[in-house]
Amino acid sequence: MGEEIARSHFNAQDQRDYARHMAREMRLLSRWFEEGRFSERAGMAGFELEAWLVDGDCRPAPLNDAFLARADDPLLAPELARFNIELNVDPRELCGDSLRKLHKQLDALWARCRQHAGELGCQLVMTGILPTLQDDALNLGNMSAMKRYQALNAQVMRARQGRPLRLDIVGEEHLVSEHRDVMLESAATSFQIHRQVPQSRAVRYYNAAIVASAPVVALAANAPFLFGRHLWQESRIPLFEQAVEVGGYGDAAQGPLRRVSFGSGYAGRSLEECFVENTEHYPVLLPVKLNDPPEYMRHVRLHNGTIWRWNRPLIGFDDDGRPHLRIEHRVAAAGPTVVDEIATAAFFYGLQEALAGSEPAPEQLLEFARAKDNFYRAARHGIEAQVQWLDGRSHRLGSLILQRLMPQAREGLENLAVDRTDIAYYLSVVYERVSRGQTGAAWQVQYAAKVGGDMTRLTRRYLALQQEGLPVHQWPL
Repeated sequence: MGEEIARSHFNAQDQRDYARHMAREMRLLSRWFEEGRFSERAGMAGFELEAWLVDGDCRPAPLNDAFLARADDPLLAPELARFNIELNVDPRELCGDSLRKLHKQLDALWARCRQHAGELGCQLVMTGILPTLQDDALNLGNMSAMKRYQALNAQVMRARQGRPLRLDIVGEEHLVSEHRDVMLESAATSFQIHRQVPQSRAVRYYNAAIVASAPVVALAANAPFLFGRHLWQESRIPLFEQAVEVGGYGDAAQGPLRRVSFGSGYAGRSLEECFVENTEHYPVLLPVKLNDPPEYMRHVRLHNGTIWRWNRPLIGFDDDGRPHLRIEHRVAAAGPTVVDEIATAAFFYGLQEALAGSEPAPEQLLEFARAKDNFYRAARHGIEAQVQWLDGRSHRLGSLILQRLMPQAREGLENLAVDRTDIAYYLSVVYERVSRGQTGAAWQVQYAAKVGGDMTRLTRRYLALQQEGLPVHQWPL
C-alpha cells in the first residue's frame, strides 16, 4: 500500500488480469517456500511511526502535502488523511547497540519533523488517537491527494454496495458513528514493529508474535478516547477493525473473514498459508496493472497490503535480491515518546525471540482462540486485563508482564547479543511503566478526569510533556 498507483477506477477485465498475474506469482511463491528460496538471514529490525499534524488549537491540520514537500525526505511518507504522516527508519541487524542507534535515528528524524511542522505554523504529535479529533474532520476533503487512497475508498464502498461503514464501540462509554467513506481508518495511528525472520523458523516467530500481542497492546496502550468518548484502553483496535469492514469469503464455520483482524489461526507448516488464505478468502481491492516480472511478487504483495492482520507476514528482498520474510507487529499505538516506542519494541523483540525458541512451542500450550481472547481483553482493559497464559492459569496481565515476561524478554535480547546496557535501560522503561500503572492511556484517562474531560487541555499538556522527551511513567499529573 505504500506505493502510488496510476489510476483509481477499475473494471471486470482489470480484475481478471490481476487474478491471472497473481495466480502466476502464487505458483512461483509456492515453489520458493517448497525449495527454501527465502533468506535465512535473521534479526533485521525496523519501525514505522504514524503521527498527527495539529494546529494551534491542537486540532488536525491537513497540511501533509506542504509538510512533505518542505521536508523532502525519503524516510517520510503520506498517510490516508492529510493530517497524518509516516516516519521510517533504516533497518538494522538486531544486535549490539542497534536499539540505541535506531533510537538515535528516530529521535533525530522526529526533531527535524517538529522543526518542519513549526515552519508551517503547526505541531507534530504522536498518539494512538488524537484526543481533540472530531467526527466531522474525517471527510473526503481531508483525504491525501493520492490515487491509491481514492481507489481504496471507491473499492471499499463498492464492495459494501454503498452501505455506510458503521462504528459501534462499547467501552467505558458507548460510541456509534456512520461514514460513507474509509476516513475512519485515519483516526488510528500506530507504531509498527518489523523484524526479518529466517524461512526455517518463520512459523515459530510468527506464532510467537501472535502470543506476544496481548502484553504488547496492553503496555503500549495510548488511545483511550475517540470523539471525546472514553472507550477502550487501546480504542485503535475496534476502530480500525470496523473502519475498513469489507470482509472476505470466509467459510461456513466462521463466517466472513475481516480484512482487519487478529487472523484466523496460527501458522502450521509455513507462512505460505497466510498468502494462500489471502487469495482464497479476500477479494482483490486494487486490481492495478503492474508490469514487473513475477519474481517481484508485486500483485501478491499489493493484495497482502490490503489485508491488515495485527501480525502480518511480508515479503521483501535483501540487498542481493534474495527474497526474505518479515513479521510486521501492528498492535502498538503511536507515542507517547520516542523512548517509550523503542522500549516497547525492545520488549517485543526480546519476548518474541524467547517464545520462538522455547520448548514446547507456546502455540502448543495456548490455543489460538485463547490468544485472540487475551488480545481483545488486553486492548480493552490494558494491564489490568485478566488473561490465560501458557500455564493454563488466569493472571492479571500487568503482574504477568513484571514477573514472567520481563525476564523472558531480557533473555531473548541477550540471546540476540544486544548490548546489556541497552537491554537494562529499555526494559527498565517498560518495567517502570507497568509497575507504576502509567501507560499512555492511563495517563490520558487520569489527566482528562483532572481537567473535567477537556480534550484540548489534555492534548496541550500531552504535547508539552511529549516534547520534553521523558518516558510516560515519569509524566506528572
